[in-house]
Amino acid sequence: MHQSERFAEGFENRKTVLGADHVERSWAAADDFNRPMQQLVTEYCWGEIWGDNALPFKTRSIINLAMLTATSQHHELGVHVRGALRNGVTREEIRAVLMQAAVYCGVPLGLAAFRIASEAIRAYETETGAGKGDGK
Repeated sequence: MHQSERFAEGFENRKTVLGADHVERSWAAADDFNRPMQQLVTEYCWGEIWGDNALPFKTRSIINLAMLTATSQHHELGVHVRGALRNGVTREEIRAVLMQAAVYCGVPLGLAAFRIASEAIRAYETETGAGKGDGK
């Protein structure tokens, strides 16, 4: 398979945001059927869009949290909450995004997002040793 510069940049961006282990596992688990989708996501989402320096990763993470909440994409929301924390989004900022999303998108979506985010934050803090009181 030909891997472009955009793919290489996307793979690195994806590892920076989601964690190298997660990305390496996803890529290693890809098979002949779904590998083209993994390549597309890596090249275009992570290479082209996340590779555009017009917005910093922290801002992109905040936008993703709101969009994933609005579209009820729970699995991706959990992954991106962890990514947001890696990108410097604080627990308080995540809370504010989810509160605003609840008002604009509906309370049931907001409640679901808080459940997912709480689990993701706990897992991230356990994994990294980050404390609850430090805003990370």
